[in-house]
Amino acid sequence: MIAVLVTAVLVACAKVPVSGRKQVNLLPESMLVGMSLEQYQEFLSTNKTMASGHSDAAMVQRVGNRIATAVETYLKKKGQGSRIKDYKWEFNLVQDDLVNAWAMPGGKVVVYSGILPITEDEEGLAVVMGHEVAHAIARHGNERMSQQLLLQAGGLGLSAAIQEKPELTQNLFLMSYGLATNLGSLKFSRDHESEADRMGLVFMSLAGYNPERAVGFWQKMAQAGGEKPPEFLSTHPSDETRIKNIQAHMAEAKQYFKPQ
Repeated sequence: MIAVLVTAVLVACAKVPVSGRKQVNLLPESMLVGMSLEQYQEFLSTNKTMASGHSDAAMVQRVGNRIATAVETYLKKKGQGSRIKDYKWEFNLVQDDLVNAWAMPGGKVVVYSGILPITEDEEGLAVVMGHEVAHAIARHGNERMSQQLLLQAGGLGLSAAIQEKPELTQNLFLMSYGLATNLGSLKFSRDHESEADRMGLVFMSLAGYNPERAVGFWQKMAQAGGEKPPEFLSTHPSDETRIKNIQAHMAEAKQYFKPQ
């Protein structure tokens, strides 16, 4: 337990790229990357993925790889390359009407075909993928999972909870990364969503996509929401506040924008 606390103090000194926010992630990222590899393959085996030869699947891979390459270069220049040292990027399109997308530790990303009518084209898709890659780079899932594990471990302490309650740890992982259909999910906080919005603008700009497209995308998502917002909106609805925040960060993002 002492080792975990020492690690937590050290991690607290780490800063989230772009935003500069200090964060505490109590779980070893290497552990989450290992869990993600197994769960990602299981997900792909039980869902219909579209072949890379399909034009939409090819677009998802193209956009994802452009963003990943740009992000890797950015992080290395900023001395934060260690955040992605175990990442092996993979981008898949799943045939499903759900309006959603998610990213896991290690660079495993899924886009659902149901969101494509809203993204419309490659630049609109870059808004979504930049946002999801941002969640992974910022380690938001680690923060949520750490908090919930401590709350639900019954006073065991983090190290003991991981060892003595593996099922709880597994379920929290699934819920944290959007894979637990029957367990519910742990929604990103409003702060995490806002941070992912800001980082996503920078990431898509670095990849050569115009960040101004994000405003139109979120306006369309707001219209698609209706009484039951799409899963992709999480706890941060696509409303005027979100769009105003995005517009407030536009000047920062456009500093990195170079059309390709």
